[in-house]
Amino acid sequence: MKIDAANMHFQTLNEKIRGTRAGNVVIENCIGQRYIASGLAKKKIRILGTPGNALGAYLNGAQVTVEGNAQDAVGDTMNDGTIYIHGSSGDAIGYAMRGGKIFVKGSTGYRAGIHMKAYKEKLPVLVIGGHAGSFLGEYQAGGVIIVLGLNTTSKIPVGYFCGTGMHGGKIYLRCDELPHDLPSQVAAKKAAPEDLKEIEEYIDEFCQEFEASKAEIMTHNFYVLTPNTKNPYKQLYTHN
Repeated sequence: MKIDAANMHFQTLNEKIRGTRAGNVVIENCIGQRYIASGLAKKKIRILGTPGNALGAYLNGAQVTVEGNAQDAVGDTMNDGTIYIHGSSGDAIGYAMRGGKIFVKGSTGYRAGIHMKAYKEKLPVLVIGGHAGSFLGEYQAGGVIIVLGLNTTSKIPVGYFCGTGMHGGKIYLRCDELPHDLPSQVAAKKAAPEDLKEIEEYIDEFCQEFEASKAEIMTHNFYVLTPNTKNPYKQLYTHN
């Protein structure tokens, strides 16, 4: 099913998406409508244009592909499913996501992966092809964030304060050198073969969707960031 979203109110657009029995939906002329695919479980949605804030919020199993850029709060609190963005995204992508996968071909704004969490079999994954803004993985409690630094000129593919408040999960950075302002509550090491094995399936999916070179990606240095168990973040808030 095709929907021409030109000049359509976001509520009307979302009602049309939910109301159709079609499993595949193509949205043409998307011009910033919010909450697209919010809470959806089974449909496949392809978006031509630029969706507005909270694309895929509370997503529960649907697949969303954006043939362009997206705005803020993509995948807010998503539970399951997959979002592919063939451009870049705004701030707070993956905010509090607790499951599913988000792949961004380009770069992201501030606070990507803030409050990500994992529970039992749920493991949220955020893969960023380009550069991530400041506060990446802020208060991260679980899941995996991968920043590849492709098509960027910076040796460090993240902004300031990476991993601030991190107390769970992992952040993988493909880079020549680590950020100089990592907080003491974060431990960093060069990724070992077993570390890279953990993310290989996500790199494969990134390369398949965006036609990237796995050989180019995997022959570069990776660092992995984890919470520092010798100096845990909880000490900032509890008396020991």
